[in-house]
Amino acid sequence: MLTSTSSGARPSTGSPGQESVIESLVQANRAYADVFRDPGMDARPVLGVAVVACMDARLDLHAALGLELGDCHTIRNAGGVVTDDTIRSLTISQRALNTRSVVLIHHTGCGLQTLTEEFRYDLEREVGQRPAWAVESFRDADQDVRQSMRRVRTSPFLPHTDDVRGFVFDVASGLLREIPDLG
Repeated sequence: MLTSTSSGARPSTGSPGQESVIESLVQANRAYADVFRDPGMDARPVLGVAVVACMDARLDLHAALGLELGDCHTIRNAGGVVTDDTIRSLTISQRALNTRSVVLIHHTGCGLQTLTEEFRYDLEREVGQRPAWAVESFRDADQDVRQSMRRVRTSPFLPHTDDVRGFVFDVASGLLREIPDLG
């Protein structure tokens, strides 16, 4: 595990004479591998659940949900929104690896609540090409969780859509708040 200094600073990104963050990660992996023992499991999650959540670094999903290695598939992206690529991962998770349940987790203070689709046009001006993907920004996390639940439940590729639940994780308290699907 990377360690922080007392000020919370992390290793640099590679300034001359300083170790890069990636090199620190590689060194941490060597230490991990020294004590690692093959757990003898395959890719099918023990609990048969897939968790779709935001990539925000404040969310320690395994700790927050009481999960252990091998319990679930974890699919993370900006906002935890259900995109075509999320459906792709869930389809593989369900059809090839036997998951049956889907948990969707957004969170308070999400960065996607401050972006707009204008972000794509800013990128186009900067690099000369507009991204093919949508930002998927939102103002109301509860409503976006409902939209994500609908996207999962209506996907023709997902055979298991009966056990789909959505939540908003409070980054200040660590508690999940369930979002009812209003139809």
